[in-house]
Amino acid sequence: MRKISNDQLSTADLFVDCLYQGGRKGNAGDDPLHLLLPVSNQGGFRIVGTKHRPRLVVLTTGQDDPDWPDEIDKEVGQFTYFGDNKLPGSGLHDTPRYGNFLLKNMFDQAHGGVDKRIGVPPVLIFAKGGAGRDVVFLGLAVPGSESRDQNSDLVAVWRLRNGSRFQNYRATFTILDAPVISRQWIADAASGNPLGPSCPAVWRAWVENGAFFPLKAPRALEYRTRSEQLPSDAFGNAVLARIHTYFRDDPYRFEACAARLAQMMLPAIAGIDMTRAMRDGGRDAVGRYRVGEGASSILVDFALEAKCYHPTKSVGVKELSRLISRLRHRQFGVLVTTSFVASQAYQEIKEDKHPVLLISAVDIVRLLVRHGIRGVPELDAWLSAF
Repeated sequence: MRKISNDQLSTADLFVDCLYQGGRKGNAGDDPLHLLLPVSNQGGFRIVGTKHRPRLVVLTTGQDDPDWPDEIDKEVGQFTYFGDNKLPGSGLHDTPRYGNFLLKNMFDQAHGGVDKRIGVPPVLIFAKGGAGRDVVFLGLAVPGSESRDQNSDLVAVWRLRNGSRFQNYRATFTILDAPVISRQWIADAASGNPLGPSCPAVWRAWVENGAFFPLKAPRALEYRTRSEQLPSDAFGNAVLARIHTYFRDDPYRFEACAARLAQMMLPAIAGIDMTRAMRDGGRDAVGRYRVGEGASSILVDFALEAKCYHPTKSVGVKELSRLISRLRHRQFGVLVTTSFVASQAYQEIKEDKHPVLLISAVDIVRLLVRHGIRGVPELDAWLSAF
């Protein structure tokens, strides 16, 4: 990863996935963003301008909050960001740094014509990385996405904490295909002239035509390593341990849980039928996946296999070959496991282009968090249905 040292921040351009080093004094002044950009040194939302007329917005994310799982999908160039109303006791837009107010206004303007979009400030997204207060630049973003309509790109979601209900925003942004953001354009945008000569072409195309040109990064390595399939945090490991313990004495019960997890990842599943435990023919469930909408949609059959393994035990070639051999013409397979797929088996699936979706341990944790499970008590309540 490219690194920009702390003493170079005031003159540095912004490079996607570049690390910008903060200070090492152990105080708020270590924050690199106030040297890199004309913003304050604290907060998830930082702006240039006023809350009613921001000229530049900086969003920062730790991507480590299980309650509010900000997430970037680099393969499609999409970023999911949660607003700043994260505690009960305040209204959706009544937050100290008025981040949700900014989100509402930005998305309202983004849904209008060019006369509205021109008022949307450039959004620069940074994530924590490296040591101390170091940050990584994730990219230049605009509100919305080609894959989301105007009713679903900014959604108010409910949360429950200590018996109190409250709302926060879940926002979907598109990371634009702008690998380098020049310091000149940052200065132009901060002064209120984002469409000046230094403006990135993809930003101009979005403002003038509403066209999304996302920064897509297809995986160079098509199969995930063991470490990429297993969670690296204590919460994720606790979730997996609890699931494995719950189903350890009767792994057949895990099949219904696996089917539910598949539906969480693939909301367009139209139905799943569990097979008989002793005579499943290599398939724990069969289902139908809906492609399209309404009367024009079609149903595609799939087979599901569930493996409730300890996270140290891998799913190997034998288990996957069994699933693949049972797939009929025009079917696809889904494997759900609480562990990981061994590298040889994973590589063979990708190289031979078998139509098999692999849902491994880290995917399970991510799905559960996304659906509001943020602790073992909540997980136990969810598991009790199986």
